Amino acid sequence: MNGNDCIKANAKSCGECIQVGANCGWCTEPDFLKQGEPTSARCDVLESLKKRCTEIENPRGDKTVLLNKAVTNRSHGTDERKPEDITQIQPQKMALTLRSGEPQTFELKFKRAEDYPIDLYYLMDLSFSMKDDLENVKNLGTNLMREMQDITSDFRIGFGSFVEKTVMPYISTTPAKLLNPCTGDQNCTSPFSYKNVLKLTNNGNQFNTLVGQQQISGNLDSPEGGFDAIMQVAVCGEHIGWRNVTRLLVFSTDAGFHFAGDGKLGGIVLPNDGKCHLENGMYTMSHYYDYPSIAHLVQKLSDNNIQTIFAVTEEFQPVYKELKNLIPKSAVGTLSSNSSNVIKLIIDAYNSLSSEVILENSKLPEGVTINYVSHCKNGLVNTGENGRKCSNISIGDEVMFNISITAHKCPKKGQDETIKIKPLGFTEEVEIKLKFICECECHDKGIPNSPKCNDGNGTFECGACRCNEGRIGRLCECSTEEVNSDDLDANCRRDNGTDICSTNGDCICGECVCKKRDNPNEIYSGKYCECDNFNCDRSNNMICGGNGECVCRVCKCSPNYTGSACDCSLNTSTCLAKNGQICNGRGNCECGTCKCTDPKFQGPTCEICPTCPGVCAEHKECVQCRTFGTGEKKDTCEADCSYFNLTKVNDRDKLPQPGQATALTHCKERDASDCWFYFTYGVNNTENDIHVHVVDVLECPTGPDIIPIVAGVVAGIVLIGLALLLIWKLLMIIHDRREFAKFEKEKMNAKWDTVNDRDKLPQPGQATALTHCKERDASDCWFYFTYGVNNTENDIHVHVVDVLECPTGPDIIPIVAGVVAGIVLIGLALLLIWKLLMIIHDRREFAKFEKEKMNAKWDTGENPIYKSAVTTVINPKACVLCRVFNKGKTNEECDSDCIYFNLTLVEDRRELPQAGQSDSAHTCKEKDQDECWVHFVCDGHYRGNQVQVHAARKASGNPNNAYLFHALL
Repeated sequence: MNGNDCIKANAKSCGECIQVGANCGWCTEPDFLKQGEPTSARCDVLESLKKRCTEIENPRGDKTVLLNKAVTNRSHGTDERKPEDITQIQPQKMALTLRSGEPQTFELKFKRAEDYPIDLYYLMDLSFSMKDDLENVKNLGTNLMREMQDITSDFRIGFGSFVEKTVMPYISTTPAKLLNPCTGDQNCTSPFSYKNVLKLTNNGNQFNTLVGQQQISGNLDSPEGGFDAIMQVAVCGEHIGWRNVTRLLVFSTDAGFHFAGDGKLGGIVLPNDGKCHLENGMYTMSHYYDYPSIAHLVQKLSDNNIQTIFAVTEEFQPVYKELKNLIPKSAVGTLSSNSSNVIKLIIDAYNSLSSEVILENSKLPEGVTINYVSHCKNGLVNTGENGRKCSNISIGDEVMFNISITAHKCPKKGQDETIKIKPLGFTEEVEIKLKFICECECHDKGIPNSPKCNDGNGTFECGACRCNEGRIGRLCECSTEEVNSDDLDANCRRDNGTDICSTNGDCICGECVCKKRDNPNEIYSGKYCECDNFNCDRSNNMICGGNGECVCRVCKCSPNYTGSACDCSLNTSTCLAKNGQICNGRGNCECGTCKCTDPKFQGPTCEICPTCPGVCAEHKECVQCRTFGTGEKKDTCEADCSYFNLTKVNDRDKLPQPGQATALTHCKERDASDCWFYFTYGVNNTENDIHVHVVDVLECPTGPDIIPIVAGVVAGIVLIGLALLLIWKLLMIIHDRREFAKFEKEKMNAKWDTVNDRDKLPQPGQATALTHCKERDASDCWFYFTYGVNNTENDIHVHVVDVLECPTGPDIIPIVAGVVAGIVLIGLALLLIWKLLMIIHDRREFAKFEKEKMNAKWDTGENPIYKSAVTTVINPKACVLCRVFNKGKTNEECDSDCIYFNLTLVEDRRELPQAGQSDSAHTCKEKDQDECWVHFVCDGHYRGNQVQVHAARKASGNPNNAYLFHALL
């Protein structure tokens, strides 16, 4: 239920209010209503009502257990209790008091009792096609009883049969066929609709005897009249002998069934009345009443707690399975062609039916609903329609059901109602008596014809008047005939205006009753309905910013908030800076946000000044000169740097940390020698005192160790020289081997015929025993000769080349050049490595400082009392034009206005100072009156209102306080 439904209901009394929902309450305070509010405003959700009212009527429902017998614990054959003394369901009787919208929940326990009595009625189709089946059923009584002894010690069995209605076209009505409907020499009994052959008995032999006396009959059509028989078995309890125990009906057939409407074929139009019509065991009204409908049959079987087992042949299985889905607590088994398996079928079906419990309830009163949640075996929880049942229940198992019953309105007469809940197929049930809360307790204390209701025109109850018929108004002050009177309407016009109730209400009895909005949270109020709670200023798309209440179109802010939309917070914690000051002392906290009074500062707490120099850079020179006697202010240190107290420490760890002093800034600066020094700048806001703590030891970068570098360079050069010598030697060896290989090749192919050249030496074949030789002398020079022997003349002859072949050495110039180049490159590489090491060293030192700075939790905020002076500088374009190009200003104006800077002229704009040469240099490009561009660079610092001018070509670099202009001619 929507919480605002209480208001939407427009309840005129407490009784009407409490029926809207369980969360609605009624205020009984007589003076509760504000001007313009209707009586229905007394009805609201409890949470809202408690904010305005202390006397609230809010009756609640309850539940009472009237009968609560414990479920029976019984063992097979050991307990001789009567069936009516066995309890399987608990509790048995309850009373519930219901209020609209409030569910009452109780727990129901079911336990399947062991050795529970069973009544089984066997209803058989005795049409001619069941002839073989009848023979097998004749011994069913004793055999079935013997098998059922394992299930129950209290078992009874009965027998009935059916064929068809005894009218055309279901049977032949010729006299001969009425006596014997079978053909040929078959001896059949006369057709009948239903016959109760044997009342339920525990005598199995009697069952066998009577069934053995039965004869087959016959009919014309295939569907049988079994539904007539089932109806009579269900409603004729006394004739059948049903007890309040488990009731089983076995329906055995090999054909289909007729149902409601089929009787019209035989001229039978009266619907089945669902009553018992047995005389001497025979159904006597089959020709008068139509077949019952399936729904009618389901109702009667359920009312009489009968579980049905359909034992049908394979052919009709699909039909009866569909029927099973419509009949709760029913089963279908496949009957063999001669019913030989009927006992097994019955036992299997019984086990299947008894293992499932399904709860059903009787018809509920109008406006009452019921909900089931089952807690079955193995922790299985079912809800919805499945919450009604539990499956796979064995004997002795307990299952629980949580049942919630809810009333959504009161019965018309407010009378008590009774409903019943029971498990299908069981006779036990829970009886629940329902009582309804339709009026408040204060209703009984009402004063009829009370003087408070306009001299007795109504009943004063629950803090309000309930008017008599024909009277209206909050106090029943008007009759229904006076509602539209012009005189009464005049009382509803504000300031004699034309709008009645500000167009936001109706004038009833001369008093405005304000209209209700679609959104029940939006309310009109006031004598003339001129007020509302939804037309106030908004912030963040919320009425009164969510920080107040809208009262008559004006925001009434919560504490710590102000403003027309309650969007201005009075909490200053969001404006508190790290130093504990509001907005760092540079602004005011307005609506939780800092408004900086000095336009230079910005940020959440006015901590940022983009144009201001940092505290560390500002005081660097003074700290340096007072601590180390160095820096640009060493000559003027005493005069310029006595504005703070100085304390020297010998270690950074001894510097003040954040929290030890207010407005504390940690600084790390570098001097001209690239040495770092550390100091803190602190301001005592109470005493307006500045105190500087400085480490009196400089941290200068240590250069790399030169000995390892020199040793490395020398070792590198030596190694490179050795490598080059090895390479040279290797080249020589390769050269010699190539020459020798060349000689060997030529030796093989040589044909010398002269002595002054290798080519002229004798060749093989010109002389016998000829040998070619190549030898090397002590100077590594080669000489060639042949050695020949003339065997005939026994003469030895040698031919020799008279020119030595000496090896040419490698070209020394490229080798020397390569060695020199390698040494130069190695030197450059070593220098680059040295520079890289220096950069890494510096960066590590800086990273070390940053890390220590983070660990020390240094406060890098600005000095809260320091405000640097600002000097407005006019663009020097006009002065540059007049001093360089004699344009613009007159000579007199130029001499008087433009002498505040030094001027240096260069030939090309590429000679102008570049970015990085000065932190304060500004490159300018301006256009003169002739559309020509002028390039110049302005470089300088300001202090106070005075400009210090220095020479442009000072060797030491840019001074701190100077203007320097470079102009392009």
